[in-house]
Amino acid sequence: MTETTPRRPKKILVVSAHPEPRSFNAALTAFAVDHLRAAGHEVRVSDLYAMKWKATVDAGDFPDHTADRPLHVMDDSQRATLADRLAPDIAAEQEKVRWSDAVILQFPMWWFSAPAILKGWIDRVFTAGFGYGPGLPPPYSESTLAGRRALVSVTAGARETSFSDRGIHGRLADVLHPLQHGLFWFTGMAPLEPFAVFDSNSLSEERFEAAKRAYARRLDGLFTDQPVPFRTLTGGDYDHGMRLLPGVEAEGTAGLDLHVRPRG
Repeated sequence: MTETTPRRPKKILVVSAHPEPRSFNAALTAFAVDHLRAAGHEVRVSDLYAMKWKATVDAGDFPDHTADRPLHVMDDSQRATLADRLAPDIAAEQEKVRWSDAVILQFPMWWFSAPAILKGWIDRVFTAGFGYGPGLPPPYSESTLAGRRALVSVTAGARETSFSDRGIHGRLADVLHPLQHGLFWFTGMAPLEPFAVFDSNSLSEERFEAAKRAYARRLDGLFTDQPVPFRTLTGGDYDHGMRLLPGVEAEGTAGLDLHVRPRG
């Protein structure tokens, strides 16, 4: 049974990525903020389009970088991160992530991925020395951002069946794997099963209300629902080449499911 009330108020960062403030995505962002605050939580919002967020990584992200040497993004980002010499907009977003107990990404699915502005937020904010790097705990484990929950809330114009096991678009879990496993779990955050609203281009008022009720249930379980049980890199399931050892999976398991522990 899922509890709906956490033991103490939490801090939640909502990152929203839609260019239209009257969109369904904007309405879901506003609903989440109101619902979480009504439950006693503290919420911050990064509305990337309203912020006019710069999506591209370049030398300007690292003020101490000089033009006389090539830009090496990992090395330069780590050097700037550890020296507290990142561009101010990046440093501000990193502070929000550090502050948070949970991060919610709200976006429309565009070309089977997040909008470019959200991908740019990830690229610029999760620098070496902050989200990953040789001086930090190993990835895919209780890594640098451990202790935080993470939730993807996504809208898709296609019908739900098209994102199923035999659907032409592939399973939603597979499409979102780069975010769920490659961003959240890589940095130690615990990803929950994604919340999705399908066929979102023609929502009736009745379906809109139903979507809000379903989202409210997921928000109520943000800190009590069980996260996706991804395997840890340090738990003995992988060899030194980061390849899953033979025989640790349940019979018949294949594809990306190999990296999820069987639910007991």
